Amino acid sequence: TMNSLHWTPHWSPQWTPGGLEPSMNSYLNPNLHQDVGVYTQELAVTVPKPVHVRKGIFSELHSKVSEAGIPVTATHFDLQREMLWMGNYTGHVKSFLGPTMAHYSSFQVHATDAIRHIQSLETGVLFLSECNLRCYTRGGLVMFDYRMEKGADMHSLLMTDNMLLMGGLQNYVVEIDMNTLQETQKFTVEAPGVTIMRQTNHFFVFGHPSGKVTLRDLRTFRTQKFDAFPGGLSDFDVHGNLLAVSGFSSRGLNERFLMVYDLRMMRAATPLWVHVDPFFVRFLPTYTSRLAIISQTGECQFCEPTGLANMADIFHVNTNGHCFTSFEVSSSKQALAFGDSGGCVRLWSDTRDVMFNVYSREPCVVDAQPQLAWNHNLQPCSPIPTAQATPSSRWAPGMDPEIPQTIETVGFNSYVENPSACPCNQVCKKKTCFSFKLSFLQYCNKFTKKSDEEPLLHIVPEKYRKVTIKYSKRGREDFDFKHYNRTLFAGLEPQIPNAYCNCMIQVLYFLEPVRCLVQNHLCHKEFCLACELGFLFHMLDLSQGDPCQASNFLRALRNVPEAKEMGLILSNYEETTGTVKLGRLIQRWNHFILYQLFQETQEQEDPRAYRTTRSSSLGSSGDSVIRELFCSEVENRSPCLCGIETVYSSLMLLFNMHYPDSQGESEKRIKEHDFAEILKKSICLQQRSHTWCGNCDKYQPTVQTRNIRRLPDVLVINCEVNSSKEAEFWKVQAEVNQDQRHVWIPATLKMSLSKSQRLEISSWPEGWFYAAEQAEGASLYDLVATVPHILDAGAGGNMVAHIKVGETYHQRKEGVSRQQWYLFNDFLIEPIEQTEAAQFDVSWKVPAILCYAKRNYHTKYDLRSECQHNQSEVKSDLYRTEKHSKTDATFIPLTVSEMPQAGDLVGLDAEFVKLSEEEAVLHSDGTKSTITPSQMSVARITCVRGQGPNEGVPFIDDYISTQEQVVDYLTKYSGIEPGDLDATVSSKDVTTLKSTYLKLRFLIDAGVRFVGHGRQNDFRVINLVVPKDQVIDTVHLFRLPYKRMISLKFLAWYFLGLNIQGETHDSTEDSCTALKLYRKYLELYQEGGNHYVTKVLYEVYDKGFQLNWKWTECTLLPSTGAAVLPSVMGL
Repeated sequence: TMNSLHWTPHWSPQWTPGGLEPSMNSYLNPNLHQDVGVYTQELAVTVPKPVHVRKGIFSELHSKVSEAGIPVTATHFDLQREMLWMGNYTGHVKSFLGPTMAHYSSFQVHATDAIRHIQSLETGVLFLSECNLRCYTRGGLVMFDYRMEKGADMHSLLMTDNMLLMGGLQNYVVEIDMNTLQETQKFTVEAPGVTIMRQTNHFFVFGHPSGKVTLRDLRTFRTQKFDAFPGGLSDFDVHGNLLAVSGFSSRGLNERFLMVYDLRMMRAATPLWVHVDPFFVRFLPTYTSRLAIISQTGECQFCEPTGLANMADIFHVNTNGHCFTSFEVSSSKQALAFGDSGGCVRLWSDTRDVMFNVYSREPCVVDAQPQLAWNHNLQPCSPIPTAQATPSSRWAPGMDPEIPQTIETVGFNSYVENPSACPCNQVCKKKTCFSFKLSFLQYCNKFTKKSDEEPLLHIVPEKYRKVTIKYSKRGREDFDFKHYNRTLFAGLEPQIPNAYCNCMIQVLYFLEPVRCLVQNHLCHKEFCLACELGFLFHMLDLSQGDPCQASNFLRALRNVPEAKEMGLILSNYEETTGTVKLGRLIQRWNHFILYQLFQETQEQEDPRAYRTTRSSSLGSSGDSVIRELFCSEVENRSPCLCGIETVYSSLMLLFNMHYPDSQGESEKRIKEHDFAEILKKSICLQQRSHTWCGNCDKYQPTVQTRNIRRLPDVLVINCEVNSSKEAEFWKVQAEVNQDQRHVWIPATLKMSLSKSQRLEISSWPEGWFYAAEQAEGASLYDLVATVPHILDAGAGGNMVAHIKVGETYHQRKEGVSRQQWYLFNDFLIEPIEQTEAAQFDVSWKVPAILCYAKRNYHTKYDLRSECQHNQSEVKSDLYRTEKHSKTDATFIPLTVSEMPQAGDLVGLDAEFVKLSEEEAVLHSDGTKSTITPSQMSVARITCVRGQGPNEGVPFIDDYISTQEQVVDYLTKYSGIEPGDLDATVSSKDVTTLKSTYLKLRFLIDAGVRFVGHGRQNDFRVINLVVPKDQVIDTVHLFRLPYKRMISLKFLAWYFLGLNIQGETHDSTEDSCTALKLYRKYLELYQEGGNHYVTKVLYEVYDKGFQLNWKWTECTLLPSTGAAVLPSVMGL
């Protein structure tokens, strides 16, 4: 027998007990994997204290950690005995006995492959891995080993009488006779295969990774298919005549509903909407056919498949930050088992006297052997570390001996103070017991070490690392952005979805013709990226160094179907885990945005479209600025074997780099490549392909040749460094150019087309005379932007941009005329040298995009930027008097005499809904740090008149429609109900965000002053930059320095005697109250100046602390002694 090791350092998977030789270590010697540990001592131990379980309510009984840090991939309740089985990612299995989860057995099933399915039999237990099916006794002895054919990738088992079905990622399901262990037949299934199998009295039910579910009749063998989810299945279960399926959307996100099918009618029933992200689904048919719906984050919900989900039926499992990887229900439906990615198995039940099966056999228990008195004399003979062994012997070599002596264990977690042997958050990488293929990132990481024993811990400069905003109780207001940006240029915030494209947004902004083009563009299309870029660039123009949010632009991007099809919209999992290859992604995004701008700025506008007062200066109205800037006219030739040559012309918005094949070349020849020559071959590309020949009437092999006929003003290049081969090429070229500070790409290129239409490209040294070359028709292209991918394993990597900012931008921001290179890393902006922008060390800085611009190219473009809204169109929207047929009048439009003038007061309030929850971490001292704030979307905007006979009457009360999923309407604080933002069913005045944005832009440009309470953050979320002299915020007017901010509700009670914000908030009420408070402030100021206002505020704070900032309707006002009256709002 073996004693159990209850805890193993999770960061040391190669830990060797007692420093054993490899031949005696079961982790390194596969021949020892059959050694079985039977935990006989634990079987006789009773539970020290009873677990309190309320009958009928599921709660946790016990939990066990199998191997810390190794995910549990399969769990199974034994159908014959009161045992719970688990298998993990490394092929190890363990069994636990009864509700106390006493250890029973532990053994290795497969040396490397994960356990994917467990099925218990009367005489043994089946364990399925990728290409093996093995049967063991419950004590751990091998009964048989069945190997699959080559290329098999099995995932699921289904036991039927004496037949066993096995399915996986292949186009067949194997049937095996368990008596003879012979394959009897194969069922052909739809590719890519089957991952989940279930059975009813009438059907075999197969779940496919494509999102389909197939039913095969047991009698007629006819099949019926259901297309459940477009993005794939996560789980399904079947009971009686009901089939419940959970899955993913086309974007790879969990859909918050289940597809329910009636197997009698063979049709879908009403989908079941739930309040958790369903990942596992199981029926619990005790008294009713209720469903257990489990999310990966530990949220669980019970509901009826044909009823409505209730929030009261949700309970939470504390996962300690891990994700659930397996879930199982016992045959008695009394017990639930959860396995997570941290190696923990949890047993939940609704009764303390839980039974896994209705009838179970007693397990075979080995009699406990008397313990030997181990001492130092016997210790060398034992492969198990003893209590007398020194603490350092239980650790991997090289571990500081102080660490194991100061360990403190709380639950399943162990804590130890860093002995400061190395800097905080930095550890040396060690080889693990898993073997992975060499990826591109691993290839680049091998350059970060001087040797295997001496890693470079500070390889990525601080300014290139991923920057994050540290949020306090007041959000981002306490964060010092000036520390990261001492210029007057505006950065972009990274803590919003799909902000990886911030670098390319900055590149487009600093291309002057692009900035002017999108700022002068306006159309009626709701999700127009050109319009949204123009709005964003307007923010960047007005900002004086404060960062901006690209939320509206990214919102429009998420609603463009082509962006979704190209995989440009990242899921929450991809963004949080950093699994996506950002370098390849930003190059796809670059191609997409240029094509999208080309299409949107060239589309014929309808008669109702907003139009600017002037057209482009590039010739006729049909000319496109994007075409002149980026498009290259190319001619493609494809000669056929029959002698016929196919010639066609096309436009290229950018070019991809193609590198020479270095196989068979000498080291000297590899180092002789010139960037200009590589670029020329990439533009004038020759490649072999099969092309349709009309003369031969079939596809023929041919060599396609691409020749350029017109050069663009801005040459955009995708570097395509996507593998170790390209990275090695760039590394060699940088080593060759040591005399040029390891810079391979030239700062200037000379490009020309000869009379024979042949392209010539060469590097142009700095300072050479240019006039003579210009006379020959050549053009000089200067490097203006580079976009590298920063490989930082600690932060997950990020994208930055080096941009050469021109004179006009410096003139507008700083009042000086100069050119300067800058590093743009989200909201970090720092001046750099040109050499730094062109240097690429592929161990951490991989080139993704290069931009060359023709010298003085902008002189032929009209660079005047006009206001991006047409006043007549916006005025007609503000002055409209017709009422919508299905809306209730909540506002009165402006009249002609009420045209906004500079200095007019406008009360403003905005309400928001939540699109995603915040991500926070709870520290051991009880404090919480926000990692990613919740994503908010504006839902309602109200503007009220601030003067005149109709003072306090709203003239804008827009509800903003949204196509995105709302996770919380915040009805208590916003007053927004489900359905208010749906234009098809809402009785409100629902409009687009773009329409309301233009109205607010019109008011800002007119010079009105907005009065509100705590509105500065609202403008930022709406993507508006309002001059400070046009904002009157009552939260700052009624606040003493270094004191808390006072709520609008309390101020309205104290100064106005109004009871506002009862059950919900109302934006009209809040904006009117803010206007009245501003009038009250003016009265106080006129009565006694600042000194008197300060005195009154001290009295407000004294009253607030006395009442704990809470009051009731019976509380007397300090000034009048009267009780507060409810607010009366009317138009």
